[in-house]
Amino acid sequence: MYESIDEVDARGLNCPLPLLKAKKGLNALPAGALLRVLSTDTGSVRDFRVFCEQSGNTLLESGERDGEYVFIIRKRAP
Repeated sequence: MYESIDEVDARGLNCPLPLLKAKKGLNALPAGALLRVLSTDTGSVRDFRVFCEQSGNTLLESGERDGEYVFIIRKRAP
């Protein structure tokens, strides 16, 4: 499915913590790397879509299953 991927577990955290943890995770990765973010915050769907649009990162996938949201983000090139 996807090549090597790092993961940030932000389940149980409320806005803005899932986004802040994702930003920190992305900062530690090289350009083009993938990050999977797990969240239970319903607002994270909008937050991650807007964040990727504004930051230049690519939201490759977003989905929900049993109240858990999963986002796959590709870090933008410098």
